[in-house]
Amino acid sequence: MFNREDPRFLELAAGEAVTSTSATRTAANPPTEAYARLLGTSQEAREIIEIAEDEGEDFLSLTGFEANRERVFNEELSQYQILHFATHGFLNDRSPGESGLVLSQYDDQIRPLQGNNFLSLTDVFRLNLPAELVVLSGCRTGLGANLRGEGLVGLTRGFMYAGAERIVVSLWSVDDEATAALMSRFYEELIDQNRSPAEALRAAQLHLLQESDSTWQTPYYWAAFTLQGEWN
Repeated sequence: MFNREDPRFLELAAGEAVTSTSATRTAANPPTEAYARLLGTSQEAREIIEIAEDEGEDFLSLTGFEANRERVFNEELSQYQILHFATHGFLNDRSPGESGLVLSQYDDQIRPLQGNNFLSLTDVFRLNLPAELVVLSGCRTGLGANLRGEGLVGLTRGFMYAGAERIVVSLWSVDDEATAALMSRFYEELIDQNRSPAEALRAAQLHLLQESDSTWQTPYYWAAFTLQGEWN
C-alpha cells in the first residue's frame, strides 16, 4: 500500500469496489513521492498463485499491507527457490545504493509505517536469498550506475551477491497491465510447462508478440525484460 489515495483505503472504510486506470511501475526519488496503486500487480499475484496451487507448489504470498520491509528481511524468504517482486521500481543513477523497490507504506490499520519502507540496493546486499530465480517485475530494475572500477552497480548485482543464481529484470519503464499479462504467461511456461527461465521468458514474449488480438504486440510492452545470470 503506497499512499492514502489508494482505493483500498476507501474499500476498507466503505466496503465498496473501486477501480483505477493502468500505470507504469516507475517511482522516483523516494520517500518524497506518493505512488499510484498498481492494479496489474494484484492480478499478477493472483494468477501466479493459481498456477502454483494447480501444480502443488509450496509458496508464500505477501500482498498489500503484508508486502512490507519487515517481511522481506524475515529469514523465511531464504527457503524459497523463486522470489517474485511486483511493485514500483526506482533508479538513482547518481547514488545506486539508493535504487530499489517500493514496499508497503502503511499497516493494516491505515497507519503510516515508521522509518524507511523501501528495499534499496544497499538493503539487498544485506539479504540472504539463495534462490534459483528472482523476478523483479517493476520499472528499470535492470539498470544501474556504471562506476569506474566497479562496473554496473544495480539490483542485479545486489541480488546475485545475496545468493540468487538468475534474475529477471527490466531495462525501461513497463506498463502495469502488459507486465501482468507477460508474467502470468511466463509462470505458465516455467511451472506448468517445466521450461527453463530463459525458455519460459522467450516463450512468454513470443506469445504476446504473436497474439493477433492482443493489445501488447508492440515490443515496448514485453521486450524490456531480460534474464541475467546462469541460463541453464
